Amino acid sequence: MKLSLAIVALALAIPSATYAQDSTAVSKGEYPNTFSSGSANVSPFTSQSKRFNDWSISAGVGVPLLQSADLTSIKNGNGKNLFGYSAYVSIDKAITHAFGINLQYDRGETRQGWFNTKNAAPDATAVGARTQYDAISILGDINFSNLLRRVDNHSPYRWALHGYAGIGTIAYRAYQKDGSNRLTLMTEIKPFELGSMFMQAGTGLKFKVNRRIDIEGRLMYVVTGDDEFDGGGDKYSAINKRSEQVSDNFFNATLGLSVKLGKHESHLMWHDPLQEIYYKLDVLANKNQDIEVCKKGDADNDGVCDDWDRQLDTPAGARVDGAGVALDTDLDGVIDLYDKCVTVPGPVENNGCPVATTGPVVETETKLEGIEFDLNSDRILPSNTPILNNAVNYINSSSGSYNVIGATDTRGTDAYNQKLSERRANNVKNYLIKNGVQTGKLQAVGKGEKDLKYPECEPATKCPEWKNRANRRVYFEAK
Repeated sequence: MKLSLAIVALALAIPSATYAQDSTAVSKGEYPNTFSSGSANVSPFTSQSKRFNDWSISAGVGVPLLQSADLTSIKNGNGKNLFGYSAYVSIDKAITHAFGINLQYDRGETRQGWFNTKNAAPDATAVGARTQYDAISILGDINFSNLLRRVDNHSPYRWALHGYAGIGTIAYRAYQKDGSNRLTLMTEIKPFELGSMFMQAGTGLKFKVNRRIDIEGRLMYVVTGDDEFDGGGDKYSAINKRSEQVSDNFFNATLGLSVKLGKHESHLMWHDPLQEIYYKLDVLANKNQDIEVCKKGDADNDGVCDDWDRQLDTPAGARVDGAGVALDTDLDGVIDLYDKCVTVPGPVENNGCPVATTGPVVETETKLEGIEFDLNSDRILPSNTPILNNAVNYINSSSGSYNVIGATDTRGTDAYNQKLSERRANNVKNYLIKNGVQTGKLQAVGKGEKDLKYPECEPATKCPEWKNRANRRVYFEAK
């Protein structure tokens, strides 16, 4: 029986130990696998990518004491010196810093009743028993010290509280000795049979001796689910009728040793992610990082880098928008810095203030605003419709006629840009006609890349994108 259980445990453990890998990987800077989640920290799942040891082998010895049964070791005024023995060997795999799985083999003997069966019965009515057992179980391992660690605790630790729970199969032989001093086999259960399932749960306190060795004390509670485990015989026997419980359960107190396997300095179960974060923050804090924000500088010192400044000669002291253009709140052509009437429009010659007049105001000049286009596109953007609607109103109120002029930036060939500019001009012309402008007042003209608003953008790579976008435009010109 013992040999068969050991073979099964070994057969389950070897494939896992051979092919298992640690789940924590370090990126090598390679392009991420497009079939993964897209994380930039993707690396092959190999042993070379492991950062922590995650396998260990544990072994220990202890004392089992039958607690809930008809014949017990520690209650009901039963006999003395009923201490059995136990031993365990387990192969442990850490899944995360707070959770692992153990495959464990237990062997032991419980002693219960009114006397130790190695001794003679004290009287004719005394009953003693012993149970030899072998068990295989799979245990979940929760590292409470890592799971509940305070975020403000910066110190390393060498003690860890663990919790265990799992199920398995138990095989046993229960012997009974009565006043006749004969030792009789009362019950035998073989492994993996119906009724051989059991559960166990408990806690353990570990101490890290060094990077290889841990010492652990455990207290486990084993639920056999069997009323015959204590050696009382058949469940309907006189002894097993002494109490109503139907499961003989026992405590198992052990002291063990864990050997951590692997070539790395740290084991995953002793790794504290918070400590790693604190360490990285300290490293960053100690680094002198010079970050170059404005590669081309800020020539006009307006707080907007020249890389995206649309007005490189802003007067000193002028307030600017996010593009570096001096603010003109009332849109009268006089920036707020020089405008004597910031919120009321007025002519430049009067410092931006209105001039008192006795007759009607005559409009001397009105400019039609143009619109910009996306790269390689002739589609009118929704943001440009208010500008075009204003153009409709102005052209309809005017007696003149206008050229609708399309232009491009310098990307692409001359021939392609010429056709693209014509499409842009025709799209704008058609929009104006559709919204009420007379056809005879408009003529579409394409100038390609020969009519640049910013001629210095030749080629386009010499300019920031906002200047290239300004070159991709349609504007109006009176005939």
